[in-house]
Amino acid sequence: MSTPGPESFGLVWGHGSPFYHAIEEGLVDPRHMIQVGIRSPLHRDIFDWTVGKGVTIVTAEEVHESRPQAVAERIRAVLGEGPCYLSFDIDALDPAFAPGTGTPEVGGLATWQARAILRRLAGATLRRGWMWWKVSPPYDVAEITALAAATMAWDYLGLLAPRAK
Repeated sequence: MSTPGPESFGLVWGHGSPFYHAIEEGLVDPRHMIQVGIRSPLHRDIFDWTVGKGVTIVTAEEVHESRPQAVAERIRAVLGEGPCYLSFDIDALDPAFAPGTGTPEVGGLATWQARAILRRLAGATLRRGWMWWKVSPPYDVAEITALAAATMAWDYLGLLAPRAK
């Protein structure tokens, strides 16, 4: 979860807290934020603060129990029609599919699920930016994580391509 509060593992500005600061500084509208694939243990006050600010959370279990189209529709509903920024943490994927992260958590999404959800976001206003993060090459067995990241980046670029009518 990227909203753990003003301090994450002893750091005010750490990899786990960018959206906490973005919300607190008024840089984003949390009512149009959605975090998909959450499954790590966290303090209840962090969850309550995040949801209380208006952020939508779709757990990994909810994704597993659903179809990619349904998850994409929920994402679209939260994002609305305005421009959006897409941040994809590699640790949303299960470590079986992306071992190269410093924050592995079992029970994550399969690569096919993440790709299927992303591809179903075609037409959304994703043109404000993309961030792919938490890929850690020293932990990347046989470059599996790099392959997942590169493939997802390719899928994202495909979403930006003009559509033939």
